[in-house]
Amino acid sequence: MARLGIENIRKSFGATQVLHGIDLAVTDGEMIVIVGASGCGKSTLLRIVAGLETPTEGTVRIDGRDVTTLEPADRDVAMVFQNYALYPHMSVFQNMAYGLKIRGLPKAEIARRVGETAELLGISALLDRKPRQLSGGQRQRVAMGRAIVREPKLFLFDEPLSNLDAKLRVQMRAEIRRLQKRLGVTSLYVTHDQTEAMTLGDRLVVMHQGHAAQVATPMEVWARPADTYVGGFIGSPAMNLLEAQLARSGAAAALKAGPMLRFADGPRSGPDGQRLLIGIRPEHVRHDPAGLELALDLVEPLGSESVLHGRLPGGEALTAKLAGSAPATGGSITVALPPQDWHVFDAETGRRLDPA
Repeated sequence: MARLGIENIRKSFGATQVLHGIDLAVTDGEMIVIVGASGCGKSTLLRIVAGLETPTEGTVRIDGRDVTTLEPADRDVAMVFQNYALYPHMSVFQNMAYGLKIRGLPKAEIARRVGETAELLGISALLDRKPRQLSGGQRQRVAMGRAIVREPKLFLFDEPLSNLDAKLRVQMRAEIRRLQKRLGVTSLYVTHDQTEAMTLGDRLVVMHQGHAAQVATPMEVWARPADTYVGGFIGSPAMNLLEAQLARSGAAAALKAGPMLRFADGPRSGPDGQRLLIGIRPEHVRHDPAGLELALDLVEPLGSESVLHGRLPGGEALTAKLAGSAPATGGSITVALPPQDWHVFDAETGRRLDPA
């Protein structure tokens, strides 16, 4: 196991700055998931940790040792790629053993490590096959096995499940988490898939335009997003963001949709009339005969629940996830927006506004 320190990492490609001072301390055995939309800098950060890119500024430390300028081979890290990167002319055994052979380990030790790892991954029967004879899931297991046999201090995963179908992604996601827990290896995992992020990580780093928008546990990110980007990115369907203004000396919000409602968790600091965005997740919208009318543009029946897309009286879009069936598209339903489930953000900065 290892401790990883990322200190003020900045990276520019010419005049374009893609990382803006990233700081992160990863403890022994921790699984950190770096999540964000395409182009946010998450893979660049991972490549800097691996030694495949050099930061413009900042320091990378493994167990307190500055490895910023070291070659990848000297960092004792193993990387699992999206495209598997297996040697097509080698068998599964040879692919897994290659790195150990290069390091000069005895044949008996190589055979032991490969055999134990293959057993762990359930691929013992595949050791004589070539990559072209394997399914996508089997190839990914081989790629993981090649990393595991090296017994590195640090695992780096760069969107390893992107090429798999949905069902296999779910299965492999669970296998990766079980393996990481069992091996206790400190790990960084990059993905754009929020479901992977929520289910795999001890903590999440939510990246946005080269910044770490929030670093926290998955449930804290879901329950207390730091800004509107995090709130909208984490959660499916995405969080609703409704225009409002601060009212009653900070004790309430006047929604554009009409009602004025008191904050359930206490007043906010700021002048009356300050522009707000009220976030509410679709699963927290409630059916209420005395609520606001939601004119339905689209209804997605999902069996035990339905996702409703519609517009409130002020014209704002709202998505609701309700149990059971729902009216057909073109109809309407009345809904409530419970203040106890609100997330309050400053409309100018997008930052979360907690009670004063």
